[in-house]
Amino acid sequence: MTPEPLPLADVDLADLGNFTDGVTPWRMFHTLRHEDPVHWQPEPAPNSGFWAVTRHEDIVRVDRDPETFTSTRFVNLEEVDDDQIRRRASILELDGVRHRALRGLLQRQFGAAVIGQYADFLRGLTAKTLDAAFAKGSFDFVADVSADFPINVLARLLDVPEGDTQRLIDWGNRIIGNTDPDYADVLLDSEESENYRHLPFRSPASLEVFEYGRELARQRRGGTGTGTDLISKLVNETPRDGVPLSEQDFDNYFLLLVVAGNETTRHTISHAMHALIQHPDQLDLLRRDPSLIPGAVEEFLRWASPVYHFRRTATRDVELGGKRIREGDKVVMWFASGNRDEKVFGDPYAFDVTRKNNDHVTFGKGSPHLCLGNLLARTEIRIMFEELIPRVADIRLTGEVPRVRSNFVNGIKKLPVEVTLA
Repeated sequence: MTPEPLPLADVDLADLGNFTDGVTPWRMFHTLRHEDPVHWQPEPAPNSGFWAVTRHEDIVRVDRDPETFTSTRFVNLEEVDDDQIRRRASILELDGVRHRALRGLLQRQFGAAVIGQYADFLRGLTAKTLDAAFAKGSFDFVADVSADFPINVLARLLDVPEGDTQRLIDWGNRIIGNTDPDYADVLLDSEESENYRHLPFRSPASLEVFEYGRELARQRRGGTGTGTDLISKLVNETPRDGVPLSEQDFDNYFLLLVVAGNETTRHTISHAMHALIQHPDQLDLLRRDPSLIPGAVEEFLRWASPVYHFRRTATRDVELGGKRIREGDKVVMWFASGNRDEKVFGDPYAFDVTRKNNDHVTFGKGSPHLCLGNLLARTEIRIMFEELIPRVADIRLTGEVPRVRSNFVNGIKKLPVEVTLA
């Protein structure tokens, strides 16, 4: 159902309180797409405001043009100085040759040939995860399924002990949830965060991730070349531009793997399960015809939109959507809004597992920054629901579904359910 549009004067994408009810963001995006698709959004100091880009076609244009809209001034809303950029930049905050070179280090590990080799492992892990959750009858789907499963996959890719997975989950929560009091050690907008301004997401948890990753690197550096885990690839191979990874490059790359390797897949699985509970007719369709599940995965990704936005910075004066954007302005692509664009998706507020030609922008459509792990994520989500759906006769919500207080990650904190097995 189309959400009731919010009056344009009431739209505030910088107010994190607007992102906790699961409704208001869609009301704001609907208004902006129809009334002001390239919208100037003021922000509280010390930030200076940004252009909110909310139509699918404009998002794609920005994302495909790194020469005009660069990632090198950072991809979240925080405004950083040159020293912070030098110390904190990950592959996300690079463009051009160096960006391609660092992507190339792990590109094959996330390609179809390698991911296909993990199919049996993924199916076995899924069954193990579901067995443990279903044995409880009532459980938190986030903690017991959608967070547990992808982090165990990541542990396999990194070749770290299974016993470390909860630490990886906690680090991801504390880092990505840096605006949520339930997760953050230090809130992003607090004075205390200045003490951590040189760390990713201004999170002290980053120091723990760095220490953990450095020990793994020490153990695997100088290997014989047979190590196929992600850490061995990072420490023993030279990027194609001939510039080895510095210790800082490794720190930031490893932290990104820990965070990105879990968070987005986890939130997509959570949102998909929530949607299937709310739309039992769609769950029945998939139960009757499992061949629909691969296509349904694309609808899960569109519907979930696990990352609300990514930011770019204009490198020159440019016109977009009838607005004059100045060099140095922040330009923010609201992927979640693009995934509800009526010009691209028929009945965009309908959750439709049979949707065809699902041209969502969840992973960055045709962009140099296309999500490196998109095939792995798709495979994890597909196998999870191929295994889950036939086993469940009924699944019901048993409590509230709180959201992460964030305008960056569209996350569900808890999904309390009760399951009747088939």
